[in-house]
Amino acid sequence: MKNLSINKWFVLLFLFSFSSCEELLLDKKPLVGTTLDNFYQTEADAVSAIHAAYATLQFEMSPEGHFRWFWGDIMSDDAVKGGSGDNDQPLLAALEQFQGPVNTGYLAAEWAADYEGINRANIVLEKVPAIVMDEKLKKRILGEAYFLRAWFFYNLVTIFGDVPKVDRLLSPSEYKMPRSSAESIWNLIESDLTIAVSNLPLRSQYTQADLGRITKGAAQGLLLKSLVWRKKWAEAKKVGEALISSGEYKLEPDFNRIFTKAGENGVESVFEIQYMTESGGNWGNNNNNEGTFTNVFTRARGQFDGYGFNIPTKSLVDAFLATGTEDPRLKATVFRVGEPMGDRGIFTKEATGGYPHDYYGKKYFNNRSEQATFGDPNPNGGTNDRVIRYADVLLLFAEASFQSGDQTSARNALNQVRARVKLPEITSSGNTLLEAVYNERRLELALEGHRFFDLVRTGRAVSFLGPLGFKENIHKVFPIPQSQIQASNGAVTQNQGY
Repeated sequence: MKNLSINKWFVLLFLFSFSSCEELLLDKKPLVGTTLDNFYQTEADAVSAIHAAYATLQFEMSPEGHFRWFWGDIMSDDAVKGGSGDNDQPLLAALEQFQGPVNTGYLAAEWAADYEGINRANIVLEKVPAIVMDEKLKKRILGEAYFLRAWFFYNLVTIFGDVPKVDRLLSPSEYKMPRSSAESIWNLIESDLTIAVSNLPLRSQYTQADLGRITKGAAQGLLLKSLVWRKKWAEAKKVGEALISSGEYKLEPDFNRIFTKAGENGVESVFEIQYMTESGGNWGNNNNNEGTFTNVFTRARGQFDGYGFNIPTKSLVDAFLATGTEDPRLKATVFRVGEPMGDRGIFTKEATGGYPHDYYGKKYFNNRSEQATFGDPNPNGGTNDRVIRYADVLLLFAEASFQSGDQTSARNALNQVRARVKLPEITSSGNTLLEAVYNERRLELALEGHRFFDLVRTGRAVSFLGPLGFKENIHKVFPIPQSQIQASNGAVTQNQGY
């Protein structure tokens, strides 16, 4: 991580108890005499334990890709798979067309990474309370662990629906745990985040050395997202109001700066997963990487040295042009033919190797000058993942306000986001106002992994994704990995329609 350092030796010490693709957890032999019972004794042990839990945020290829933009963008009408053609990641193409098989490594990797993160958080929550240490630090560490467990369950429940509720360290007899209802998982998420909000410091209370740690605002932001998913509008509005009135966040005045290196951990950042270029990561040990693969995966091919995935659609670009005047955010979101791609050259189709795409994503583009100075730059991308931005918070608050009957607050929050890029105020009311909020989310948060989930949770997925093959009674959730069904001897069951 950039400023939040992870000691990889301690991360390795934890691996004897963590999950794999085959089981929720593996019973591995401890390294150099270290066991769950004798390791967690000191304040340093507690710090190492929470750092190990943080490390799972960075898992993207474990061992196969499971990026947020896989699920949120490629599965939506904002992007297509891309790559070198139909034979490049064909199972991802099948998922994109809502025809995907249930045994893809992408889904298995997502499942395993999330449960590994949950298990590491559970270790902290069960072992750290008994450690004699500074109580203020202990409270913060437990708050971070509650947030992390909630985050990984949030991923699981929004992707898979009903999943096993691993809310404690399991004994070997419990490894084959059946799924719990999505409602039960949401209740756990809400409970964990409520505790995290009470335990965690404000962003302004952290020192520069702790930049990148989870804050009270991050917990409020994820709680807001969770309550909006559950249509708990009054509660969501209250949480949004508390976050907004904290004064800890504001919109970055220059939208173009948000996704630059200089814009990382900026005034708008509520929850940002940290990555670094100089981690020495490699392709064969992906769970120990502290760099992102998103940069190389989403850059154009040819002279731009990328793999060309997550290609923006004409539908998305047209949405930026729908009023007859180009939305200023388009240039910060999408590369178009003839535009410079940073210091890598001018975007022409010939320069990409002859691929036919008219557009490429810009938000996770990195310049050649920003690459790692040693080793392979591809597994060492340094672009942080902006998971929750203040603009996201304002638009979720606008939605919750509208649904709570407060259209004035909804308009005010919506227009704050629009004013940043000098767009005219929205003065409408009723369903027209709600549609304006939805549209603003698409444009403001494009290619940040939100679109598919926004369409599902608002009941609009069939309208927008039906022509792509989406069926309401099936595709609101993804198939459960077949490997998990087999490993549990059928205790874990498949989602309807797969």
